Amino acid sequence: MALFLCSSNAFPFLSLHSDSERSFTSRTLRNVSLFSMDPHQPLSGLVFEPFEELKHELFLIPSMPDQSIARQHFSDDCEAALNQQINVEYNVSYAYHALFAYFDRDNVALRGFAKFFKESSEAEREHAEKLIEYQNKRGGRVNLNSILMPPSEFNHYEKGDALNAMELALSLEKLTNEKLLNLHGIAVKCNDVQMKNYIENEFLGEQVEAIKKISEYIAQLRRVGKGHGVWHFDQMLLNG
Repeated sequence: MALFLCSSNAFPFLSLHSDSERSFTSRTLRNVSLFSMDPHQPLSGLVFEPFEELKHELFLIPSMPDQSIARQHFSDDCEAALNQQINVEYNVSYAYHALFAYFDRDNVALRGFAKFFKESSEAEREHAEKLIEYQNKRGGRVNLNSILMPPSEFNHYEKGDALNAMELALSLEKLTNEKLLNLHGIAVKCNDVQMKNYIENEFLGEQVEAIKKISEYIAQLRRVGKGHGVWHFDQMLLNG
């Protein structure tokens, strides 16, 4: 049996500047100095043990097939709040889809508004799907709730349909933003730093931009009134 004795010469990258450092290194190397060079001779005295900190985590890994393996520091409150926000996003998407269907009618024929609300509906649905993916990533369980039926008529005897629809859209965006802020607050309350950052980076900034853009649309539609100016505004949405 061949033995290899490690020494400080085997570690030329070690720079020892004092007697205490050389003494510490010597003791450390002696503790790991003996390695068997005979492949047929079993090693003895070498025992691998997990770190003490890992023992608790190993115990917590679920063994049941219906339990998430990835879940860690993800509270039930955060899971429930995410499911509520998913439902909000789907409901807003459905309302935007109703607006798209209205403006796409042959007797309304404002294709720019139809395009805008169709894209808005798709964006809200994408938000819902992102939250579903995040829920699964954190080890939560997605529960889809029912979606409310939106109105199908949007003409207003004073405002007209274009301005009325944009004011409705602004209300939907502000409602969504309010719900996202509530979701963010729950993440903060539960000390879920990762979820808090995810909401900030993926949703809140986009909501502020959407609210600003639709607010400007409302201001412009109030200037043009219900007549020919609506058609020009519609062309801007169609070709923008």
